[in-house]
Amino acid sequence: MKSQWDALTARHEQTKDRSILSLFDDATRASDFSAQTGDMLLDYSKTNIDRETRAALIGLLDAADLGSKRAAMFSGAPINDTEGRAVLHTALRNLDGGPIFVDGFDIMPGVLATLDRMRIYANHIRENGVTDVVNIGIGGSDLGPAMAVDALAPYHDGPRCHFVSNVDGAHIADTLRGLDAKTTLVIVASKTFTTIETMTNARTAKAWMQDHGGDPSTQFAALSTAEDKTRDFGIPAERVFGFEDWVGGRYSVWGPIGLSLMIAIGPKGFDAFLRGGQAMDRHFQTADWSENLPALLALVGVWHAQVCGHASRAVLPYDQRLARLPDYLQQLEMESNGKSVQMDGAPVTVSSGPIVWGAAGTNGQHAFYQLIHQGTRIVPCEFMIAAEGHEPELTHHHDLLVANCLAQAEALMRGRSIDEARDKMADAGLSGTELERQARHRVFAGSRPSTTLAYPKLDPFTLGQIIALYEHRVFVEGAVLGINSYDQWGVELGKELATALQPIIEGTVDTSDKDGSTAGLVDFLQKHRS
Repeated sequence: MKSQWDALTARHEQTKDRSILSLFDDATRASDFSAQTGDMLLDYSKTNIDRETRAALIGLLDAADLGSKRAAMFSGAPINDTEGRAVLHTALRNLDGGPIFVDGFDIMPGVLATLDRMRIYANHIRENGVTDVVNIGIGGSDLGPAMAVDALAPYHDGPRCHFVSNVDGAHIADTLRGLDAKTTLVIVASKTFTTIETMTNARTAKAWMQDHGGDPSTQFAALSTAEDKTRDFGIPAERVFGFEDWVGGRYSVWGPIGLSLMIAIGPKGFDAFLRGGQAMDRHFQTADWSENLPALLALVGVWHAQVCGHASRAVLPYDQRLARLPDYLQQLEMESNGKSVQMDGAPVTVSSGPIVWGAAGTNGQHAFYQLIHQGTRIVPCEFMIAAEGHEPELTHHHDLLVANCLAQAEALMRGRSIDEARDKMADAGLSGTELERQARHRVFAGSRPSTTLAYPKLDPFTLGQIIALYEHRVFVEGAVLGINSYDQWGVELGKELATALQPIIEGTVDTSDKDGSTAGLVDFLQKHRS
């Protein structure tokens, strides 16, 4: 693929000083650089990608043989080859798409049977006096359902849902404080039932329930494949919901890990969520690359991160209920594509995944947009906005929200020249050197790229579309970079060292084999314990 990368690098050199705004001299620019599936629109016209650049980017997909890789993923081939696993989170939302085979075995009957069990259990919980659900997990066992529960708050008609992830005792203590142990369900989400943070919190929750009049034998459920360990913990098999190793943690909200979401919005709402994901799967499988939302979003990301060299990407949903989406996408993208080695073990020859961050608008405007507009680093932005909110009596709020979203994208592109700034200061009554000084503080470089994802309303179907869109974007970017997006060996070393450090922190082992910094910090912390 070297020739494709070289062509894109050359294209960037030719166009990097061109104003994005100048591209709109073409009256068809907006429509030509937008794509749609159903009622969802992706506008990427406010980038420096033109037709020639887009064609070169699509050439990357052909060179990577993306069509074949996509087919392999959906068919159940073991594309996670460092772990010898299929990648089939898509099967969890394959409600009526036919059989999928792994090692010659159709997995869909088991997927659908588990979904039926989840529906029955969720209805049971919703109908039998449970007031609160506490989901204990970490990483993908927390970020997905926590984000989705917040996002779909208008659809909640079940118990209140709470999420505990951090091993910091403050998290479990603050969450349980004020809950009624007799009417609380605790869901322990850990595939292996050995995740140290999750199991530490689970044991604390179990002790709390026992001490406050609850019954852990009937008020705990598990999302795990380790039935021997869940049984030893006291959770019977009928309240254990397993998922296979072809579902990665950060892709798992569609199945048992989404049980808390199903309890909150009901099985029908959860089915609509799955349908949204399935609809995006079908679009990704059938649309031409030039009209394919996941492919286009990925190519925009590749252009900005790998070709233009922009090191970070801001995700900016103008929806308070999507406030946790940047955190969710941070894990999805950075754990998936934060790699330096290709499939064959050779080094990655271009920069890998960007730093993903962001916050809900309009809050971010009063926090970090200053850097995005006038800082020395260019931060590509990804805006999201719904046509309408869920509060018809507050339409004026939503109108202001939409105006702010569109204005920020326009301002990033348009900027403000020194002459415009001088005119502004002159209108304010300034002159001479003070006018010049003040004007320079009000210059915006402009030509800062952004995309906008627009949709009618944030409902379960639309949320499913959004999550699946970004999942497939990660897959496309990983294929182009030649890496495995589905392992995460980078998290292992820290876990191993933490396990070795725990007895040192507890004072049962000395620090003789630790570096001076670590040993000194251990000594300081131990001395300052009460």
